[in-house]
Amino acid sequence: MALQNKKFYPWLVVGLLWVVALLNYMDRQMLSTMQQNIANDIHALQNAEAFGALMAIFLWVYGISSPFSGAVADRVSRKWLIVGSLGVWSAVTYAMGLCHDFQSLMWLRGIMGISEALYIPSALSLIADYFTGRGRSLAIGLHMTGLYCGQALGGFGSMVASTWSWQQTFHWFGIIGVAYAIVLIFLLHEKSGRGVAARPVPSGEAQGRKGGKESMLQSFGVVFSTMAFWVILFFFASSSIPGWATKNWLPTLFHDNLDLSMDWAGPMATLTIAVSSFIGVMIGGPISDRWVRSNVRGRIYTSAIGMAMMIPALVFIGLAHNAWLSVLAGLFFGIGYGMFDANNMPILCQFVSSRQRAMAYGLMNSVGVIMGAITTQLLGSLAESVGLGLCFALMGGILLIALALQLTVLRPKYDDKDQEEAMGADNEAAETVTA
Repeated sequence: MALQNKKFYPWLVVGLLWVVALLNYMDRQMLSTMQQNIANDIHALQNAEAFGALMAIFLWVYGISSPFSGAVADRVSRKWLIVGSLGVWSAVTYAMGLCHDFQSLMWLRGIMGISEALYIPSALSLIADYFTGRGRSLAIGLHMTGLYCGQALGGFGSMVASTWSWQQTFHWFGIIGVAYAIVLIFLLHEKSGRGVAARPVPSGEAQGRKGGKESMLQSFGVVFSTMAFWVILFFFASSSIPGWATKNWLPTLFHDNLDLSMDWAGPMATLTIAVSSFIGVMIGGPISDRWVRSNVRGRIYTSAIGMAMMIPALVFIGLAHNAWLSVLAGLFFGIGYGMFDANNMPILCQFVSSRQRAMAYGLMNSVGVIMGAITTQLLGSLAESVGLGLCFALMGGILLIALALQLTVLRPKYDDKDQEEAMGADNEAAETVTA
């Protein structure tokens, strides 16, 4: 029996992609923590504005590329997209260790943005296809913990660079990524039976396609004409605001509010969010998978509970000046974020067909990253005039609006949109026979 036909193989896919997710975030995060090490050799990075531009170029390229990378993932082998993107960004990571000037780093960060954008829509779409219903939220949530771990490990880049050198750090992690891409060639497989022809397609939707396949514009049109998608997009973008704020500004907030050195504030902020988000996934995934069996809105309710936890947590994170209270609020936020994060793709599956799923998530990812870039820059300009703490507290108000929309608008009929289309196709066939 082929490996991909084994009962355990879907979980093996999650494990294989977990490592890729870890490398995805670790390779992008290392640069921020090794700024001082690199600046000793590339003096342009001693300028904060130049370093900000270097970090921003990745986010903008990544955000702009994501919708198109998702559309590509809906049409070609996701296995080879994952292998190729990992290989390219790992080669870029290696090449960054060879740089001697600022412009070279800028070009490589831009290329990394394109290559990394290809990964998330492909990976989540592949996992969603392997887990049709039972275990879907847990599987996707476990994969997302790879991102959290990669973010946390990337925070130790400066320590590794001090032990070796920043050049060797880039070299070794680049080599590891390329080697792992070769491993995936043999172990990772596309879901059997994947393809438009294997999926039920309502007759009205199939009109105008050549050979039953949608054009990219038709796919965008189908997704954008779905009201539920706009609501999902809004609450995903809304959560991205505090999500990126905690990634990029929580260490500074802890430093300011708690009068801690950055040596303590950085690890405290990073590990608090990473550990609690992992716990949130392990809670939210199984609850969602069980709840949806008795109530089709179970995933939405689980996600809403997570978002509701994030709202008061943001207020206390922003306004508390006590270390224990701040850490407790951070843990509460992270658990809520993990419950929310584990259910984004499963909720999307309830409203968007597998034919457009990667593209739809690519759009969500794009808006989320762009919101992250805007938030990061905006908080920098408001830090002195308004204060980071008040800004964090006010983010809770945005989530409150998103929570209300999520609970009032999203009313799926089935746990998977493909099930709804199959029922529609069966009913249409039955009516034809009757006529």
